[in-house]
Amino acid sequence: MNPASAMHVRTSRRSTALPTRVRRSAVAAATVLALVAPLSAVTSAGTAVAAGRDGAAVVPARVANASEGAADPVPETLRLPRPTGRHAVGRDTLHLLDRSRTDPWVPQAGARELMVSMYFPARRGTGAGRAPYMTAPEAKAMLEGQRLDGKVPVDTVTSVRANARTGARPVGGRHPLIVLSPGFTLQRTTLSVLAEELAARGYVVAAVDHAYESFGTSFPHGRFTTCAACREVEDAPEGEESQVLAKVATGRSADISFLLDQLGGHRPAWRHARMIDGHRTGAAGHSIGGNAAAQAMADDPRVRAGVNLDGSFFAPVPQGGLGGRPFMLFGTSSGHSPGGDGSWDRNWARLDGWKRWITVTGAGHFTFNDLPVLAGQLGMTDPEAPLPGDRSGEITRAYVGAFFDRHLRGVPQPLLNGPSPANPEVVFPLGARGRP
Repeated sequence: MNPASAMHVRTSRRSTALPTRVRRSAVAAATVLALVAPLSAVTSAGTAVAAGRDGAAVVPARVANASEGAADPVPETLRLPRPTGRHAVGRDTLHLLDRSRTDPWVPQAGARELMVSMYFPARRGTGAGRAPYMTAPEAKAMLEGQRLDGKVPVDTVTSVRANARTGARPVGGRHPLIVLSPGFTLQRTTLSVLAEELAARGYVVAAVDHAYESFGTSFPHGRFTTCAACREVEDAPEGEESQVLAKVATGRSADISFLLDQLGGHRPAWRHARMIDGHRTGAAGHSIGGNAAAQAMADDPRVRAGVNLDGSFFAPVPQGGLGGRPFMLFGTSSGHSPGGDGSWDRNWARLDGWKRWITVTGAGHFTFNDLPVLAGQLGMTDPEAPLPGDRSGEITRAYVGAFFDRHLRGVPQPLLNGPSPANPEVVFPLGARGRP
C-alpha cells in the first residue's frame, strides 16, 4: 500500500454508469438514483470512499484531515467482519453457461454466462487459504472508471481480507440454499459480508455475477466483461430507462432458475451440491438484485422466500401475488419509508404471504452491502448516510439471517416481530405485523 496515494477531495456525488440525461429524468428521480446510488461517499474529513461498479471498496491510502492538513495511516489490511455463526466458511467459484439462452446484452457473445461464488459451512481447520476478495483486472477497471487510476493502488482494493477459505471441506448434512444478486453495475463481491454470515449460520449461498451487468467481471482464461447493460440504459429513449431495468430484473430471474437447475439433478455443476436441500431455497438481492429476488419467486416456485434490500420494483410483483410465500422489504428510512418509493407501496399491496416492511434510520443505499463496512474501518462516514459501517453490517446480517432462519428453517425469530431496543435504528413503519 502506497501511503503517498490518496483520493482527490470530491464533494459531489456522481454516477458514471448512467448519463446525466438518465439521472435527471423522472425515472431517475424516483427510482434510478435509488438503484444505482451515489458512487462515492464524502467523509466528514472531506475525503471520499468510492464504491466501484464491481463492488470493490476503494479506499485512500491515507485519510486526510482537511482542516489540519494531517494524514493518518489506514489499516494495512481491510477485513470483512468475522461471521457470527458457528461454522467456518468455504468458497468455490463456478463458471456457468446457459446454452439455451443468448446473452440479452451482447448477443454475439453467444450463451448467457454467470460467475458464481459458492459459500458453504465448512469444517474448521480445513482449506488451502483465504479466498481472494476480487481480481486485479476488476479493481483496475473500476479505478479507471472512477478516474482514480494513478491515485489509488490496485492492491488497496484487492487486499481486503475475507473469512472464507478455498479448498475447505464441507460439514455434513443438507442445508438450505440462498441465492444472492448484487446491485446494478455492482459485482457479487459487494455481498461478501452477508454471504459469509449466512454460510457460517449453516446455509449454502450462491452469489451471482450476471454477465455484462457490472462495471467489470473476470471470467476464466483472462476474459473480462464490462457493463453493456449500462450502455443500453444510456441509449434508451427519454422516459424508457425503467423498461431496460425491468429487463435486467427479469433476465436475472432466468439466471437464478438456470442456476438452480445446475445445482440440482443427477450431474450438478458444483462438487458439493449434495449438501443442498433443494426444498429450502431463498433469494435476496441488493438494489435491482432485490427486484430480481421477487421476480424469481414469481417465475420459479422453487424459491420459497425472498428479501429486497433497498431495490425499486422495475419488474412488478404479479397482481396475484407470490403464492403466499414470505417476502421482506428492507431499506433506507430516507428513501423507502411509505410514500418514498411508489413502487414499494404498489408492490407491498400485492405481497400475499408473510411480509415485513422494515427501514433503517441513517442508512444509505449501500448500507446493505460491504462498502460502508470497509469504509467504516477508516473512520469514514457519508454525511447523508451517517449509520456507522459496523452497524450497517450488523443490522443487515441480523435481519436477513433472522428472516431466512424463520422461513427456511422454521425457527421463531422475535427480532422480526417489531422494534427492538438493541436496534433502535430499525423501524417497522407499517407496524409490527405490516399493517398501518
